[in-house]
Amino acid sequence: QVHLVESGGALVQPGGSLTLSCIVSGIPVRNNPMGWYRQAPGKERELVAGISSAGLRHYGDSVRGRVIIDKDGLRNTVTLRMSNLKPEDTAAYLCNAGGAWINGHYIASSYWGQGTQVTVSS
Repeated sequence: QVHLVESGGALVQPGGSLTLSCIVSGIPVRNNPMGWYRQAPGKERELVAGISSAGLRHYGDSVRGRVIIDKDGLRNTVTLRMSNLKPEDTAAYLCNAGGAWINGHYIASSYWGQGTQVTVSS
């Protein structure tokens, strides 16, 4: 059974930084593509970042250059480091496990965590 637990969300000022973590059980991150998505109230869920089984990365246009996704095969975790945060980054951030990697893009699976809230505000 796949289980994902996100943490690290917080209230942060514009320009600040955060690192989100996702503890994964039931699927080895080393051998599988993984991703982070976000969803703001009234908006569709959107990809933030994906990482392939080989470590290739795919970033959403709105965050490219400001986030880095990594995975740790020993701890079986996926992290998302975010910097230069903007108010429009405010959303619930959700971890996704074992999706597809197609033509350099991450496609979500049906395995989702509960999410961690990031609020960017002064």
